[in-house]
Amino acid sequence: MKTDRLFAITIYLLNHGKTSAKELAEKFEVSMRTIQRDIDSICMANIPIVAETGVNGGYYLAENFTINANTMTEEEYEYTLMALKGLASAMEDTKVDDTIEKFESIAGEKKQDIQLDFSTLKERDTAKIALLREAIQAQKQVIFEYTNAVNELKMHTVEPIVIIYRWYAWYLIAYSSSKEAYAMYKLVRMDKVVISEIMFQKSHESPNAILKNMEQKSEEAIEKVCIRCGKSVKAKVIEYLNGKVEQEYENGDCDISCYIVPREFHWFGALMALGNGVEVLEPEWVKERLIETAEKILKLYQEL
Repeated sequence: MKTDRLFAITIYLLNHGKTSAKELAEKFEVSMRTIQRDIDSICMANIPIVAETGVNGGYYLAENFTINANTMTEEEYEYTLMALKGLASAMEDTKVDDTIEKFESIAGEKKQDIQLDFSTLKERDTAKIALLREAIQAQKQVIFEYTNAVNELKMHTVEPIVIIYRWYAWYLIAYSSSKEAYAMYKLVRMDKVVISEIMFQKSHESPNAILKNMEQKSEEAIEKVCIRCGKSVKAKVIEYLNGKVEQEYENGDCDISCYIVPREFHWFGALMALGNGVEVLEPEWVKERLIETAEKILKLYQEL
């Protein structure tokens, strides 16, 4: 419905700031002409949208504009409550529990058809997350030891920006003044973390903007792997490697594609564990790494 789209555009501008008509058209899957008409309709509703022309132009909301909290629907309250309960399952924070209580009083007690359970994330890193959150909120640098993917141990001093859970692990996105760049640090590889008394020396964009920029720069780090597997391990390949079936054969074998981050470890461990149930078709370097590792394991046990 057009009314829903007008409200969604307003919310998007409120959260993302200046946005071009082209970006809005792509986001809401309509033409640029439709976006221009929608902007006119929003302005007629006395919502102050500023239009800026030129190469870097776009639409944005006037600085003093805010959204009334009562505009949330009952369903939106339920979605928010669902996300909060997922967060509460992942970390120990009484403030999150208190926030859930408030939302439950608004949304009411209803049977939820989806529940998010991240309770396994409480098993470790809880204290580290609390310390890093304290540093982020205080805008103070942190110092820690870090073991990278090639087992090198180094000291790091960074300005912590945000903690993120992805690729089955917690990460810290931070700015390294020595590298003059943003970097992602895996929490499980961080040790002896302390908060420095030195405040941030740099002004940073929003975490979403920083992450988006990092992803654009590191797209080449994600590689496609093509695997042929037997019927007996097909389900495991799809589950553990998030694989997509590309072709199926009469004997039950199939070709599956998946995307991996080369510097991460879990995908390689999964391939090794699947043994002769899978055959890597490409890329060549993955096949070579599997062969090299298998030969080392064989040699180790032959020498016993």
